[in-house]
Amino acid sequence: MSRGFASNYRIVLLAAGIFLSFGGVGARLVQLHVLERDDLLKYVEQARRSFVVENARRGNIRDARGEILATSLTLTDVGLDPQALRPGDEARWPALARLLGVSVADIRAAAGRRAPAAPAPAARADGPDPKPVQWVKLAEGIEESVYDQVRQLDIRGVYGNRHYRRVYPHNAMAAHLIGYVNRENVPAAGVERYMDFFLRGHDGWRESERDGRRQELAQFQTRDVPPIDGYDVVLSIDSFVQHVVEGELLEIGRAYAPEKATIIVSDAQTGYILGLANYPSFNLNEFNRAPLGVLRNYAIDDVFEPGSTFKIVAASGALNEGLVTPESAFDCGLTEIEYHGRHLRLPREDHPFAELTVAEIISHSSNRGAAQLAMLLGDQRYYGYVRAFGFGEKTGFPFGGEVDGILAAPKDWDGLTITRMPMGQSVAATPLQVHYAMGAIANGGMLLHPQLFRQVRDEDGSLVFDFSELPNRRVMTERTARTMARLLQGVASRDGTAVEAAIPGFEVAGKTGTSQKVIDGRYSERHHVASFVGFFPASRPRLVISVIVDDADARCPGGQAYGHAVAAPVFKRIAEQLIQYLDIKPVIDPGDARRGYAVQFPLRPGPGGPR
Repeated sequence: MSRGFASNYRIVLLAAGIFLSFGGVGARLVQLHVLERDDLLKYVEQARRSFVVENARRGNIRDARGEILATSLTLTDVGLDPQALRPGDEARWPALARLLGVSVADIRAAAGRRAPAAPAPAARADGPDPKPVQWVKLAEGIEESVYDQVRQLDIRGVYGNRHYRRVYPHNAMAAHLIGYVNRENVPAAGVERYMDFFLRGHDGWRESERDGRRQELAQFQTRDVPPIDGYDVVLSIDSFVQHVVEGELLEIGRAYAPEKATIIVSDAQTGYILGLANYPSFNLNEFNRAPLGVLRNYAIDDVFEPGSTFKIVAASGALNEGLVTPESAFDCGLTEIEYHGRHLRLPREDHPFAELTVAEIISHSSNRGAAQLAMLLGDQRYYGYVRAFGFGEKTGFPFGGEVDGILAAPKDWDGLTITRMPMGQSVAATPLQVHYAMGAIANGGMLLHPQLFRQVRDEDGSLVFDFSELPNRRVMTERTARTMARLLQGVASRDGTAVEAAIPGFEVAGKTGTSQKVIDGRYSERHHVASFVGFFPASRPRLVISVIVDDADARCPGGQAYGHAVAAPVFKRIAEQLIQYLDIKPVIDPGDARRGYAVQFPLRPGPGGPR
């Protein structure tokens, strides 16, 4: 064999080696791209695929003048990607630790975590695929200004995920109306829950890929859906009115330590609620610390016997039917009366009365006079007026939890109901029902629905939805309502039961109430609900104000909390502050006011009585 050629053995050996090498590569390619393709694609997608949720910002809740009552604070959870850190970044870790409020050791421990290598198929057969460590949280709830400083450090791999935290700038203001968003970001009560459809917005997302250094590859974005922020909801609440109301409730709490109390202020002509609060209340930013009972909105889910404030029903009904005039007289010294062939015992009076006119029955708060007015109407007709005033049914308040109250139909009345219901017993109502019943007189005979929402606006302030006035129903004629308004002025006169509510220079109309609480199935002589519900100016009503205080007896002189002593002065203080704020003009001459707020019907002097 010539020396210029290699032996056949060597050629064959070399060829076999090359063939085996390419064959091994081919076999490996077949293994990776065919046999194990699905498993490896899952691993690659885990390592490269990026799906980022962009949280939408929840809309604000504002009062009628634009003041923010609830808003969303932008926060960021900051962490780092161990794969993306550069060697020189460690020098800036102390500055990062100071901004985030963590230790350098925590950052070093997070940076030491690395993504595990891809395991062999056999290792994955008996367990789930290990996921690479893509992000380690360092701190959560970092404010935007601090996160801006973190970004200025320019540490590769340190970035944050933005989210929002619901905050309430005025803490406890309008707590029972606004409601709150719980720790799971779920609206749990009030406006937050009822208007969640408008407030919550819609989250966006971005789907793309990242390279080996965990940097986003924008060219591989497959979806980019921007978030849509929630709308702002504008309420009828006025922050100043609400502040006045809550301040008075705190004073009631300090002075009388009642079991609970409610104050409501509304526009007499539209029914819009300007202020509503309960005592005790709670801090919306710390709702989880409040007892469950305090979270209840007593104005709509608590009932009480309204007492003498309920006398407006019998008087309005009898006047509206033409059965009486303000000068019609009744013998209120009677202890029994015949009704439908039966002799019924009339309720007792706090003070002895003889003959009283309809005007005096109201101003002196006669129980027997109110019973006789109801008897003139008869069971069914009187019951019809009770229902017309809104008792025994929900007011239409938008939140859940409102109750109907307690009102039996005439077929279920006992022999004394027609004599006891007109004085506010044998019936139970919510504070809101009593408030809007008085409002029916203030606005000319129409029962209004309580309204809390005015508008929905987008982030630019453009109008999205405007809440119009709700349909209402007529309870009495306008003439009857005007007559009742004049009669109710007698209550706040020097001869009435609530001279404490009188405001010099203004016509104040209203009614006191002092109802005994039922304790262990019996009316208690030591536990009462004191109330005053009224409006002003009587001939041109602007505001309806209700003050209801439950069980303030322990700290009252004599141990009995009467409406004229506990609630009427609070009505006056609230009204005097709102007169200046809302620029309400007096209607009568101040000289007439000093002479006792005389109404158009003459009132004979008589004992006012603690009603």
